[in-house]
Amino acid sequence: MSRPVPPLDVPALVDHHCHSVVAAELDDDALAGLLTESDRPPAPGTSPFDSALGLAVRRWCPPALGLPAHAPAEDYLARRRELGAPEATRRLLSAAGLDTCLVDTGLTAAAGRPLLPLDAFAAAAGARVREVVRLEPLAEAVTAPPGGWARAVREALAAAATGAVAVKSVVAYRSGLAVPARRPSAAEVTAAAAARERAGGGRLTDPVLLHELLHGALEVCAALRLPLQLHTGFGDPDLALHRADPSLLADFVRAAEPSGVPLVLLHGYPYHRQAAWLAQAFPLVHTDLGLTTSYVGPRAAAVLGEMLELVPFGKLLFSTDGYGLPELHLVGAAQFRHGLGALLAGWRADGACTAADADRLARLVAADNARRLYAI
Repeated sequence: MSRPVPPLDVPALVDHHCHSVVAAELDDDALAGLLTESDRPPAPGTSPFDSALGLAVRRWCPPALGLPAHAPAEDYLARRRELGAPEATRRLLSAAGLDTCLVDTGLTAAAGRPLLPLDAFAAAAGARVREVVRLEPLAEAVTAPPGGWARAVREALAAAATGAVAVKSVVAYRSGLAVPARRPSAAEVTAAAAARERAGGGRLTDPVLLHELLHGALEVCAALRLPLQLHTGFGDPDLALHRADPSLLADFVRAAEPSGVPLVLLHGYPYHRQAAWLAQAFPLVHTDLGLTTSYVGPRAAAVLGEMLELVPFGKLLFSTDGYGLPELHLVGAAQFRHGLGALLAGWRADGACTAADADRLARLVAADNARRLYAI
């Protein structure tokens, strides 16, 4: 029988990419629906709790609400209702032990309910909070003549990102990660902006405008000395997964090198090894596993090991990508502590590293890499 592995002993976690949470009451189906990346209802007779993530929620979250670990889902949901959403939210976020959260403010609601504003989220979590500006919704809100669209977007981004710690793109969802090294010409951008204007605006999906948006973001980020985060890997059904492989970014990464802007690849799975290669090959590339660490449940240590096969230890960051449910912030933190602790215990037992090596690696990934990268 294997010996239980104690959680990783790190003094603080910097969650370098997450979202806010719903503090309003949610019915059981709405809450369970936030335990999956799917935006569809579950198949008849199934529940999102019956998953690796569901097991992780039942493992780590019930003790924060005064129940034993692995309490049945129905008991957990009943206890959550008994406490009320605000108190359950406070307990769960506090139990995550997050020192600092860098919050993507591009999402404002979950399950049809508004997310907590940053100050209320910070109070509930007992953490310092800084903003990450999401690129595409900002660009969608800009109104300008087609010939001035690109400049107007850059000006809006510069204003919004002043005081933020990073900019984030979800181009993976819109046109995929095969972003050309060549920036679109002014004529191409004007023509695409005019076509979008004739179509009534709305969601930004034109590849020419999206590619101009990323190249323009490099200019703004270079001027403000901010990293650019990019979603990679799995997500909701709006995503074409094969177009979210981070290795498709290689041309854009090469084009970005003269700017000096750090590129941070989020999530990655199932392409996390490709993300690790990019981080090894290109000095400006950093990466994380994000919500992957939560979703793979008991396989967290194995997937962390696959990432650490190649990624330099100073290039991997911790994040939860918690969104909507405070459970996801707690599970993300607990899975990371436990998974990396188990992995490093195995390395030490095998003679692959010393205790000092393991401690340094853990501190780098848990907080120090993020503090250096984001200057926080």
